[in-house]
Amino acid sequence: MPLIYAFVARGTTVLAEYTPYSGNFNTVAIECLQKLANPEPKFTIACDRHTFNFLVANGFTYLVVADEAYGRQIPFAFLERVRDEFEEKYAEKARTAAALSMDRTFGPRLKSHMEYCMDHPEEISKIAAVQKKVNEVKDVMVENIEKVLERGEKIELLVDKTDDLRNQAEQFQKKGRQLRNKMWWQNCRMKLIVLFAILLLAVVIFLLVCFTGGKNCTK
Repeated sequence: MPLIYAFVARGTTVLAEYTPYSGNFNTVAIECLQKLANPEPKFTIACDRHTFNFLVANGFTYLVVADEAYGRQIPFAFLERVRDEFEEKYAEKARTAAALSMDRTFGPRLKSHMEYCMDHPEEISKIAAVQKKVNEVKDVMVENIEKVLERGEKIELLVDKTDDLRNQAEQFQKKGRQLRNKMWWQNCRMKLIVLFAILLLAVVIFLLVCFTGGKNCTK
């Protein structure tokens, strides 16, 4: 019995389930579900030669219990098939559905996907392998795009810094010209003051020489 039990849950509320076997698999699976805290998107719990395979996406949890010898590829391929159909056709209704209220509508779909995966293991394995490669390529592309965007941000930052430096240089040149003009006027004013002082001193000396002691240089 490769695939044994499957359910779809919203939070800790199981909406639909299916199993062709008897046993306490559903009890153990629900206990695992209730203990989950911030689960990874995909993870597996091994227990008593069985694997409890979980797929978490968009607020829903998909589970399939499988024989441990069956590996993880086909169980997760099954979960991805279930997720794709459930999100496309049942997700809106499922957001407010009560516990096990979707057994009648989606339980048969769990059965159909389970039987197909068990009847076509080679096909499912090939599809899973191709999907894995597609996901790897997608991850590489996303990483490259992020690097390009990051590089673009760095270039934009460099351009902004260059603009800032150019503006600072222009302001420095403007202040330099203003300072040169100010120094030139101060220099001119100082020269005029010195020249005026020399002329004034010359006039004073002339007056002292010409008009002291009864002298009059103008006669």
